[in-house]
Amino acid sequence: MDEEHKRELKGEAVPAPVDTPDATVSAEPAVDTGAGEVDASEAAFAAAESGLPVEPDAPAEDTALPAADTTDAQPVEVVSTEGTDTEATASAPLEPVASEPVVAAVAAAGTVAATRPIWSDQGDAPFEDVKEKVPGPARVKAKDDDDDGGRSAGSETLEIIKTILVALVIAFVLRVLLFQPFTIPSASMEPNLYEGDYIVVSKWTYGYSKYSSGLPINLPLGEGRVFGRAPERGDIVVFKLPRDDRTDYIKRVIGLPGDRIQMIGNVLHINGQPVNDVVVSQGEVEDVFGPRAMTQLRETLPNGKSFLIQDFGPGGDLDDTPVYEVPAGHYFMMGDNRDNSIDSRVQESAGVGLVPEENLVGKAEIIAFSWTPGASLFNPVSWFANVRPSRFFRVLG
Repeated sequence: MDEEHKRELKGEAVPAPVDTPDATVSAEPAVDTGAGEVDASEAAFAAAESGLPVEPDAPAEDTALPAADTTDAQPVEVVSTEGTDTEATASAPLEPVASEPVVAAVAAAGTVAATRPIWSDQGDAPFEDVKEKVPGPARVKAKDDDDDGGRSAGSETLEIIKTILVALVIAFVLRVLLFQPFTIPSASMEPNLYEGDYIVVSKWTYGYSKYSSGLPINLPLGEGRVFGRAPERGDIVVFKLPRDDRTDYIKRVIGLPGDRIQMIGNVLHINGQPVNDVVVSQGEVEDVFGPRAMTQLRETLPNGKSFLIQDFGPGGDLDDTPVYEVPAGHYFMMGDNRDNSIDSRVQESAGVGLVPEENLVGKAEIIAFSWTPGASLFNPVSWFANVRPSRFFRVLG
């Protein structure tokens, strides 16, 4: 039994406990000095950044509870009951309550912190305050009149050369493999082709040979033809003149390899048989020899090919000829204007002679445009004065 208990049993007064400085609870509001400490100016800035209304500072009311008076506090005797170990302690100290301004500042700071992005492992960058940049003095760069945008004269020249080379390659491919244009320079193919007709010749029809380039140079293909196909009797063909292999001629295929061709009394004979000629019209034509009587006939070859021819009557130099035997790999050519054409009826030394298959350039397909003699490429006015629109886009048979 302790001394106090003994005194109570004897009726002696028990001295009151003496207050110690540690037992006194300060009435001053407690300020959190840890991570939650907020300066008043920073709290106002944070509230402004977060969009919360800022109220003027007001005198803080002392809402802290007064410290408990412990002068009359009596110690509470611990009552122990059987079967329980519960202990109650009296005069527990009270927690001080912070003032309202501090609470408001802490709430504003928490709102600002909530709006800032989180720096996490998912790639979020740490928050950086964006400071307003003050624009410096404007800089003006004077552009030189000779400024070419960084491209030198050498690079521009190179681009021009590349463009020219591409155009040449395209033109070469078109002329060699696909089409080639020609202008008819004479009347040897009237009445089907007139002087001034602008025709298009297909290059792939008979295949390709060293003469198929359409350029001043020959292709390195050797003798014969690549992808060659024999022309049909009655085709209008462009070929290289056999005696020089450079000049382009245009005639109609009359004799095939193995045929025998002869003119007897102004009538064409193939393999001993006369072809069928029917008079279509008669008229007068003016040429280098002056006005002459002319007859147009429709001639039909043994394979059924039919076309118009033009004749000035019997008695011409080429109306009666010997028999021409066409050897293998050669063709016999004749003009449709029978009395005004130098063709295979004239020996090679002075005319065309027999044409080797490798000299074939292509087949005449269509009349694209046509002008009468007198039209000049360098005089556009002459184009309209001499144009023949009725002959435009006429397919050749």
